[in-house]
This record gives sequence, structure tokens and C-alpha cells, in this order.
Amino acid sequence: MSDISKIVGDRIRIIRNNKEMSIEELADKANVNTTHLGRIERGETIPKIDSIEKLVNALDITFEDLFRHIQPMKEDNGENDTALGLLINRLNALKPSEQKEVLSLFEILFRLISNK
Repeated sequence: MSDISKIVGDRIRIIRNNKEMSIEELADKANVNTTHLGRIERGETIPKIDSIEKLVNALDITFEDLFRHIQPMKEDNGENDTALGLLINRLNALKPSEQKEVLSLFEILFRLISNK
């Protein structure tokens, strides 16, 4: 499936988890099949716009909230960097203090990598 489907699905799952909703609760509230929602969250299917609209409404967010910061970056070879998009999703879900902790860990990792 496309990189953007994986990133959008990941973003839906993160928002759902932040709202402490089970996949069954969101599926019921959005009037979407649970299996279909699972496939969306895993990036295994490309959701139709009406499904996205139902999920946005059920999550009580805007389309802007859903699509903010999800565009995968282009690598020098022109390919999308899905990993970076997924990482950005996860970082955006953290509180600022948690983001600072992750940054500290990254700095340690970068030092370890550069000392090889």
C-alpha cells in the first residue's frame, strides 16, 4: 500500500489512542466496520473520503488535525521516507516535555553512531 496510507492510518490510530478509544468504540461511533478500520490504521487499504470524514467526525477533530504534519519527506532519490512520516506522527502525539526526552535520547544515539 502507499506510504501516505500507512502514515494516515498511523495518525488515526495515534489520535484514537490519545482519546482513549478502543478500535471497536471508534468503529461504532463512526459507523465503520471494525475490520475495515483496522486495515485503515495498518495502512493496508486506502480509505475513501467518506470513511475519513466519518472518522474525523467520530474523533471530534478537523481534517486539518488529521492531515497536519503527515506528508512523508522526499529523499534525495525522489522516494518517500515513510519512516520519517511515522516518526513525526509519534512525536507530534507526545507532550512537549516528552518530546524533549526523546530529543535527548536521539542526541545520545547520534553521538554513538558518529563515534563508530
